[in-house]
Amino acid sequence: MIDLDLIQWPAMAVTVLAAWLVASEQERRRNIGFWVFLLSNLLWIAWGVHARAWALIALQVCLAAMNIRGAKKTEK
Repeated sequence: MIDLDLIQWPAMAVTVLAAWLVASEQERRRNIGFWVFLLSNLLWIAWGVHARAWALIALQVCLAAMNIRGAKKTEK
C-alpha cells in the first residue's frame, strides 16, 4: 500500500510544473498547464483527505474550478 504522506511531494512537483507551463507564451503550453494544475488539484485533494486537511481540500476544489475555466479559455 502506498504511503499517502508521500503524495504531497509529487503534488508539489506537479504544481510547480503546471505554474511553469501556464506562464508560457505558447498557447498550447498554457492550456496543458491548466490540465496539469487539475492533476495537482487531485493529488492535493487525495493528500488532504488522508491528512484531514479540510481547508486545503476546499481550496483545491475552488482552484480546480478556476483551472477548468482557464483551460476552456485557452482551447482553440
